[in-house]
Amino acid sequence: MPAVTVENLLTLPRVATPDPITDTPRPVVGVSNAPSGFEGEGFPVRRAFAGVHTRHLDPFIMMDQMGEVEYAPGEPKGSPWHPHRGFETVTYLIDGEFRHQDSAGGGGLIGGGDTQWMTAGSGLLHIEAPPEELVVSGGLFHGLQLWVNLPAKDKMINPRYQDIGRDQVKLLTTTDGGALLRMIAGDLAGHEGPGATHTPITMIHATISPGAEITLPWNPDFNALAYVMAGAGSAGPKSRPVHTGQLAVFGAGSSITLRADQKQESRSPSFEVVLLGGRPIGEPVAQYGPFVMNNQAELQQAFEDFQAGRMGHIPAGHN
Repeated sequence: MPAVTVENLLTLPRVATPDPITDTPRPVVGVSNAPSGFEGEGFPVRRAFAGVHTRHLDPFIMMDQMGEVEYAPGEPKGSPWHPHRGFETVTYLIDGEFRHQDSAGGGGLIGGGDTQWMTAGSGLLHIEAPPEELVVSGGLFHGLQLWVNLPAKDKMINPRYQDIGRDQVKLLTTTDGGALLRMIAGDLAGHEGPGATHTPITMIHATISPGAEITLPWNPDFNALAYVMAGAGSAGPKSRPVHTGQLAVFGAGSSITLRADQKQESRSPSFEVVLLGGRPIGEPVAQYGPFVMNNQAELQQAFEDFQAGRMGHIPAGHN
């Protein structure tokens, strides 16, 4: 980790530090630990949003850190065919390979630095699994899956699939070159990521060099979250300590600050952080399993539609 790197960060466009006169730094209002669990056919995950109140997360629903795990031959696992309705899934891979296929015709193979963005909308079936050659050989697997809610007016839109290759990700740095910022979606000081979103969000994977500090402008209408995938550092104007597997939740303001500890673990030479922000939807959320709707009646309809085959069918040739 990470998959996408640049030899000389100072060749990249730079994000200017916010004006200290007009800027309002966002304080850290909480730090939570991501418990471990298993997903799909048994691959290990960390539940990044566990225990965090939904008022801090909206429009985000869930995020899992998948791995980091070194599979032996025959061990790689995925998720079997399953339905979704009412939201978007974002799968960002750092190490390894994953193949996606869905009943709406979307799909493809992603590797390190790639992102699969699936808008489930009115509903579909999909499967995520390691390719056969990776199952045979084993190897390192590491990534994230994020669920982004859709507002009521968009929950029944037609499904859509976006394949965002590593070469499409917008690469930026800070004024002193202390961090590599990979913009997957959203806007940062006029720089736009490639992901097309129904719900306005920003998603960035930041690699912060040991001892470096970054202060980034942040849309005051968005919430702000920082999940640590690897390494140790601090967040906010009061330097709240955060480390691997922890989520920092920021309060109101117009900028966020992160610092990397001078000394990092040998297996994590830098401070690896995923930054998330989004405009809260502010609508009731009714979730059960793979469906995210606005009320119980809509959830019940989703189950009925799935059981009746109205979310599509598994393509021929798949069990």
